[in-house]
Amino acid sequence: MSTSASEKSSILIVDDMEENLVALEAVLGSLDQQVVRAHSGEEALKAMLRQEFAVVLLDVLMPGMDGFETAANIKRLDQTKDVPIILLTGTDADTDYAYRGYAVGAADFLTKPFDPWLLRTKVHVFLELHRKNRQLAAQAEQLRRLLVGEGRSEEKTEEAEADKVQEDVESGAETGAGAGAGAGAGGDATADDADDGERLTEIVNRLAQIELLLRDVEGEAPTGLADRISEMEHAVDTLRVRGDSS
Repeated sequence: MSTSASEKSSILIVDDMEENLVALEAVLGSLDQQVVRAHSGEEALKAMLRQEFAVVLLDVLMPGMDGFETAANIKRLDQTKDVPIILLTGTDADTDYAYRGYAVGAADFLTKPFDPWLLRTKVHVFLELHRKNRQLAAQAEQLRRLLVGEGRSEEKTEEAEADKVQEDVESGAETGAGAGAGAGAGGDATADDADDGERLTEIVNRLAQIELLLRDVEGEAPTGLADRISEMEHAVDTLRVRGDSS
């Protein structure tokens, strides 16, 4: 079954020799993902700043900026530092190439001529990790929207009421504060309490989904995702404290 364009990940292949790029494209074709070429380290860095890649296949021996320098520059940039790199080199490579590759942050190292099945298998692992990380990011974004009042139930149709809940969450204001004046204040507070309970339940469910995805990911999740999830958990705890004290 072919992968839809929206579900495809991108693979960056970097080599100064056109025939090597053609060979890599042929090997990776059965993965049904987008393959982007770069003929130099400089061209690879520009491509990575333009779009997101699941994995980079990087030749070590290139004129100008070689594979080690290119990998080091990739790892220095916040936008690209988490992209896994597989270094590729010829059979006459120095014995310390593998050590140098891992030292600059490469995730794997292959010697040419490589087994096509082995290369596809290694790339497939990184594609799956990228897919699961995107799922985590989507879950985290849904939870963030919920916390700031953008993910409220479809039953909430009044724009003024939705804006009020978003303001309460973002500013930390007490729900229903200042509503003591007027005969209907008590009824409004009761309705808001029920809404908060529903939102807390939905938040807990979102966190549970994220935890399941985290347990299913091989290796560590990117630091940025972990930080966002931690912030959201803190926000949930804050809401619970407010609910208990009310």
